[in-house]
Amino acid sequence: MILTGIVILLIVICSYLFIQQPQFGGKPSPAELKRMQASPNYRKGQFQNLNYTPQLTADASLFKVIRKFFFGKDKKSVPPSVLPSHKTDLFNLDVNENIVVWFGHSSYYMQIDGKRILVDPVLSGHASPIKFTTKSFKGSDVYTTDDIPPIDFLLITHDHYDHLDYETTVKLRPKIKKVITGLGVGAHFKRWGYEEKMIIENDWNEEIKFEGLTFITTPARHFSGRSLKRNTSLWLSFLIVSTTKKIFVGGDSGYDSHFKAIGEKFAPIDLVILENGQYNQYWKFIHMMPFEVVQAAHDLGGRKLLPVHWGKFSLSLHAWDEPIRQVVNEAQSKGLIVLHPMIGETVRLDDNRTFNQWWNL
Repeated sequence: MILTGIVILLIVICSYLFIQQPQFGGKPSPAELKRMQASPNYRKGQFQNLNYTPQLTADASLFKVIRKFFFGKDKKSVPPSVLPSHKTDLFNLDVNENIVVWFGHSSYYMQIDGKRILVDPVLSGHASPIKFTTKSFKGSDVYTTDDIPPIDFLLITHDHYDHLDYETTVKLRPKIKKVITGLGVGAHFKRWGYEEKMIIENDWNEEIKFEGLTFITTPARHFSGRSLKRNTSLWLSFLIVSTTKKIFVGGDSGYDSHFKAIGEKFAPIDLVILENGQYNQYWKFIHMMPFEVVQAAHDLGGRKLLPVHWGKFSLSLHAWDEPIRQVVNEAQSKGLIVLHPMIGETVRLDDNRTFNQWWNL
C-alpha cells in the first residue's frame, strides 16, 4: 500500500511539473480574468457556446472514442506517399495583390489591401505539446518560420495545439506587429515573450479598425484549452472587411445558427474559409461534416469557399482525403465555387482560376 501511494504521488508530481512547461501556455492576470468573467459568454466558471454543445453525442463514450482511435481508423488516414506542394516565395509577392496561401490544416497567409495577415500558424511539424506525437504528413511541411515575411496581423482563432503552436509562435515573434485573438488567449503570448501592447483580445461581436482594415470577431461553436481544464479562453471566428473584400475566417466550429446570423448581417462575403476535416459523427457538435460546411458557406452568403483543417494532420478516423472529396462533391451539387489549392500554391482572390484535384495520389 505504501509503495502504491508513493508511485501515485510520483505520477502526480511528474504530471504537475510537465504541465508547467512553456508549451502549455500562461494564465490570465487578475485584471484579465475579471474582464473575461464580465463577458456575456462566460458563465459557470467558463466560456460557453451560444447553444448547448456536448463534446460527444449521446451514443458515444470516451472509452469508445479511444478504442476507435486505436483500432477503428481508416487505412488511408495517412497519405500513401509524399504530398505534392508548390512553395511560393512570400517575400517577393506584390503586397498589393489580394492573395491566400494555404500551409495545410488551418494555417494560411493572406494579403489584403496591402496588409500581410497570418492565421493559426503551425509550422513545427507536429500539433501536440509532445514533439513525437501528432506529426504532420510527409510533404506538408514545405514552409518554416524562416519563410514567413513581416506580418501586420497575426490572427489566432483559439488556443488548441493545432491552431496555436508554441515553437512557431516563439520563432515568429520578431516578425509580428499585432496579435488579434479571443479573451484569455493573450496570456499564452505574454508567457512566450510577446509585449502586452502587441496583443488585442476580443469578445464575440467586437470590432477593431487598423490601417484600412476592419476585424470583426464573430462566434464559433467549439471549445478551448491547453491542459485538463477546458474553456478558460474564448474561441472565435473573424470577418475581415477591407475597401475591396470581405473574408470570413471560420476557425474551428460545429454547425449552428451563428453562420446564418453572420450572413444576414454581412453577406455577400467574397471568400469563406471554413474547417472541413477531423470530423466524426461522435463529435459532430464541435466539427462540421462536409455537407454542413457547404450549408454554412451558403448561410454566410459566401461567393467562394476555401476548405481547410485537412491535409496535414490525422486528428480523426476518416481517410486523409475524404474531407476534400466529399466537400467538393457536395459543393458541386449546390453550385458553390470551391478553391482547393495545393499546399503553398497561390490563390489570387481577384481572378477565377480553377485548381487541379491534386489529392489523387
